[in-house]
Parts: sequence; C-alpha cells; structure tokens
Amino acid sequence: MTTANALASYAASEHNSRGRAIAEPAPKYRGEYQRDRDRIIHSTAFRRLLYKTQVFVNYEGDMYRTRLTHSLEVAQIARTIARALQLNEDLVEAISLAHDLGHTPFGHAGQHALNECMRDFGGFEHNLQTLRVVDKLEERYALFTGLNLCFETREGLLKHCSLANARRLGDLGRRFIERTQPGLEAQLANIADEIAYNNHDVDDGLRSGLIALDQLAEIPFFAEKLQFVKDQYGDLEETLLCREVVREMIDTLVTDLLNSSRSAITLHAPETIDDVRHADVPLIRFSDPLAASQLELKRFLREHLYAHPRVSLMTEQAHATIKLLFDTFTNDFSTMPENHAERARAAAVNDEAAAARIVADYIAGMTDRFALELGERFR
Repeated sequence: MTTANALASYAASEHNSRGRAIAEPAPKYRGEYQRDRDRIIHSTAFRRLLYKTQVFVNYEGDMYRTRLTHSLEVAQIARTIARALQLNEDLVEAISLAHDLGHTPFGHAGQHALNECMRDFGGFEHNLQTLRVVDKLEERYALFTGLNLCFETREGLLKHCSLANARRLGDLGRRFIERTQPGLEAQLANIADEIAYNNHDVDDGLRSGLIALDQLAEIPFFAEKLQFVKDQYGDLEETLLCREVVREMIDTLVTDLLNSSRSAITLHAPETIDDVRHADVPLIRFSDPLAASQLELKRFLREHLYAHPRVSLMTEQAHATIKLLFDTFTNDFSTMPENHAERARAAAVNDEAAAARIVADYIAGMTDRFALELGERFR
C-alpha cells in the first residue's frame, strides 16, 4: 500500500479520490487502488490478454510478447517512475495492467476490422471498450456489474475520446470537453505504454527477423546506443547485443522522462491534484529531443515492421476473420453462446445498434486462437 506521507501533495491518494460509482466498505488490509489492481488481475479479461496479439499472432511463437506480457512491462516501467516522482504506485500499476483490457484479438488489425463492422452502429475503439469491460462486462460481484473501480483508475484508462462519446460519459468525459488534464498517474501510465511498446516491438521485430540491425542503425538514437554498447562490451552475439541496446534505450528514455517531468512540475508548481488537472499542458513529458527520437522510432516501426508483408498477411487474415464472425453473429444471434444471444435478441427489438454492440463485445473478448477456431468453423 502506498502511504499518504510518501506521496507528493499533487499525487492521487485515497484522501482526494473521487471514489467509486457504488460505495463500498473500505478494504481492511490494502488501499483502494490496491483493491482496483487486484480486481483487474483477477478479471477474466486480464487472463485473456495472455492469448491476444501484441504484434505477432499467438500461433507465431511463444517467445513473442502478448498483450499480457506487454501490460506487465508497462506496469514495471510506470512503477519505477512513479516511485521516483512520489506518485501513487498502486494507482499507476492498476492503470497499466488494465489499459489493454478492451483490445480485440489480432491487436490493432482486429480493432480496425471491428470498427469497420461497427461503422453504422457507433464504431469501435479499444479505450472505450476497456472502460466498458471494467464498468459493465466483467461479472464477478453480486452487488454491482463490472469491477466498480475508482474514478482515478477509470480516468487513466481513457486516453483519448471524441466529444460525442465524452458527452455520454458524464464526469469521466468532462476533461475532454473542458480540455483539462488527467492526474499525473494517468499521464505516466500513458507514456510508459509508449516506452514499452516502441522498444519491445524493436526487440520482437529483431528476434523475428522482420527488421534488421543495420536498418535500425540508420536511426540516430538507436545508432548512438548501439555504439555505446559496442564500446562498453566489445563484440557480442547479435541477440545479446540487441537486448543491451534496447535496455539502454529504455534507461535513457526513463531518465529523460524523470528529469523533464520534474522540471515541468517545478515550473508549474502544482500543490494539489486539481492544480495538475488544470495545468495548460501535461506535466509528465519527454524533453523535445527525446520526444522526437521516440516519434522517429515509432515511424520506423510503422513503415518496416507493422507494414511488413508477413505482418500484413496476418492483418488480412484478422480482417477476414473478424468480418466473418460479425456477419455470422448479426445474421443469426443463436450462433453465439446463449447468454450473449439472449441479450442481443432482447436489444434488437428496439435498438439494432445495441444488439450490434453486444456482438462486438463478444468478439472483442475473444483470444486470437478462439477467434481463428470459430472462423474456421463458420467458413
């Protein structure tokens, strides 16, 4: 449990929390944000992340990262920074572990496909789906639907949101309408996610052979760290060399984020979490040079890894599978499990979009493997 006297005055704490939608007795042996983290870890959606794509579909190999291992890596990076900045470690861990709960099978390819299927019914966006999972879809407690998480945890899960959706979310969507900031823990979890996926996708891309060391060496930031590792250790076997370079990149980014964020916090001098929320810019940030380096790395991965023919083939398969499943289920609700089918039939009487959303919920909750198996069955 993160003790209040260890936190900065502008950190999120149980004392300044906006609480839960449904009030509950205080936990006996842990803090409120610890309780959120524990509920997330015990959720069905969290367990399914083990078999959901990060970049490579699950059957491509056991050595590649999944949404689960990615989420653990985000939490590790975020907790390190939170402790150094005297922010709430339990909250930042809860947000980090839950941030991908709404992801579809097949990663971003699955999300794009499901969004296309839902175009006439409000679309599909994984941030909103994550919120839907923790607010409505998890069924573990007798007193409420969802996980009944604290406001600050839910706030951290909603990284971006259209104004139309924000208006439907009440207090949670207000910051997108008023253009205010989330708490520092939410800001930190968002950037830790970026550090993790950029650098670990480099690691998986090199391991897979889809990108090569000499290609990455054209990026100044990577080239600098590559030379540093060679100067430090001499000739290394390529796999170990790549891992050391990735480690150095992460260390540099974390150090820069800490120093730049400390400077921003000192400059703006917030005294409370409300001061953080009303700052004109986010206070957790990279320096301009490192932000540019991250953007350059992201562009490289988009061009050379995510658009690689082998990944594109997986993307095409994902689109075809998601569309087949959506069309099958919407044409005949009975092809879904009975509990989903019943809800869809009831919703369809008055609201076709609500019925389609139930179908999307079912598909989004699938693992890669299960979606592929169903796709083969319906072909």
